[in-house]
Amino acid sequence: MQKIRNIAIIAHVDHGKTTLVDKILHSCSIFRDNEQTGDLILDNNDLERERGITIVSKNVSVQYKDVKINIIDTPGHADFGGEVERVLKMADGVLLLCDAFEGAMPQTRFVTQKALALGLKPIVVVNKVDKENCRPEEVYEQIFELFFNLEATEEQLDFPVIYGSSKQGWMSTDWQKPTTDIFALLDAVVANIPPAPINDGTLQMQITSLDYSSFVGRIAIGRVHRGTIKENQPVTLIKRDGKIVKSRVKELYTFEGLGKIRTTEVSSGDICAVVGIDGFDIGDTISDFDAPEQLPVISIDEPTMNMLFTINNSPFFGKEGKLVTSQRIKERLYKEMEKNLALKVIETASPDSWLVYGRGILHLSVLIETMRREGYEIQVGQPQVIVKEIDGKKHEPIETLIVDVPGEVSGKVIELVTQRKGELLIMEPKGDLQHLEFEIPSRGIIGLRNNVLTATAGEAIMAHRFKAYEPWKGTIPGRSNGVLVSMDKGQTTAYSIDKLQDRGRFFVDPGVDVYEGQIMGEHIRDNDLVVNIVKGKALTNMRASGTDDNARIAPAIKFSLEEAMEYIQADEYIEVTPASMRLRKIFLTEQERKVKGKQFV
Repeated sequence: MQKIRNIAIIAHVDHGKTTLVDKILHSCSIFRDNEQTGDLILDNNDLERERGITIVSKNVSVQYKDVKINIIDTPGHADFGGEVERVLKMADGVLLLCDAFEGAMPQTRFVTQKALALGLKPIVVVNKVDKENCRPEEVYEQIFELFFNLEATEEQLDFPVIYGSSKQGWMSTDWQKPTTDIFALLDAVVANIPPAPINDGTLQMQITSLDYSSFVGRIAIGRVHRGTIKENQPVTLIKRDGKIVKSRVKELYTFEGLGKIRTTEVSSGDICAVVGIDGFDIGDTISDFDAPEQLPVISIDEPTMNMLFTINNSPFFGKEGKLVTSQRIKERLYKEMEKNLALKVIETASPDSWLVYGRGILHLSVLIETMRREGYEIQVGQPQVIVKEIDGKKHEPIETLIVDVPGEVSGKVIELVTQRKGELLIMEPKGDLQHLEFEIPSRGIIGLRNNVLTATAGEAIMAHRFKAYEPWKGTIPGRSNGVLVSMDKGQTTAYSIDKLQDRGRFFVDPGVDVYEGQIMGEHIRDNDLVVNIVKGKALTNMRASGTDDNARIAPAIKFSLEEAMEYIQADEYIEVTPASMRLRKIFLTEQERKVKGKQFV
């Protein structure tokens, strides 16, 4: 019997997956006693650390009681569901984490459904039982009901439950009896997760992940499904479309702790990294040289949203970024498609713009933010949902939206969601919050988060996941206010901002370079207004007789990238450069907007 366990950790965002992996790594003492590791060891890129979320799944392995446990940490956001779907293929069991207060959330349902469909053995971990108002027993009942609704097998319904607090570093079979370590969880993994099966025969291994090294190039990561893979072995690479490429394995690595160690052969059931195979993609099969057989291709849910990416053609083009040509941007987008399975890039009639399809606003904004940090300058248009024609009728993506909000402001949230064609399905108390569940078109969610957070003074907790395509729900009201647009190029002055404050709220500070057609702020009315924001005060050589007021300026509103994506309309772009982010009209001069603006109505 093989002493290997392959587990994936799945949960809704912020339920403590990466923190739990930290504690497992420390408990199995893979670090020196004096080593400084910090928190969230696996969230190792800057974007993940800043946002406090996992974006890319990672593999680590630990030794516990002479059993090797391969652990896969997965993202929690629905937008990165493509990551979860492909890495679950490497696991034999899952640890389903659930917050002891929040219970089963939309993403919990999504990832559980995928895991149960693959026949994986679950262990449920009710985390954060140290929280006040926590309700571990209710959450356990809720998860059992969820498994039942998702048509789990008898064996899957008989799941073990572990209670604990990842942050405080303890796990126990009884939440009222805290322990001092997390070994109860590791014992449950060894006892309940089936050992990695040994399948004899010719080699089969599916590539489920990619890594990159500047020394050896692209590295294929996957689990050996059948047979044995050896160093210097000639192999056949079967592409997703069935095309066959002959190749050879140069180096083999298995995972140990946070790193990889070189080995000469890996047998079925273990996860390994293969160096030397060229031109592979995720989902391809590495198989026997003489008798190649393909494994079933990974199926990924299709994207629900698209955005136009185009080169930066504003007056400030090329001032801050190094990579600005259409060729560079095109290469980068196609490179992203290799490892980001849920992303699709389609060329448009213009050689300078592309339609990029993704799972949601966060999925696309992470790509834009990554490109910005790499030195690219791009412009992006308004996110659009993908509409399908089914039986001659127009269908659009519908999402399940869950909002937890203080009771006294729940009415405002219901009003905002129903204005956007949302339907209230469930309203029930949850601790001191009201738990609201809606069905809403994906179009309605764009721009909703900002309004809900404003209406609830930032206290609403929102989560949503794709449900299905349903008939078109009709028009949804867009942004109610127009914008203030600059009429001139130059530097903004405190004097002109001060004088124009009664016209709206500004997005720029004094002393910032702006150009004609750039969006300066939000108008108080529903139409756009062209303003001169670069005009200075006319000075004379006469002394003022004490009427010279100081300029009192309200602080400028600063958008995050997602907020800007939700804010802009069809006739506007976001200009994203390594140093700044600006909102602008597609047509910069007022004359052009009057002539060509009718196409956006």
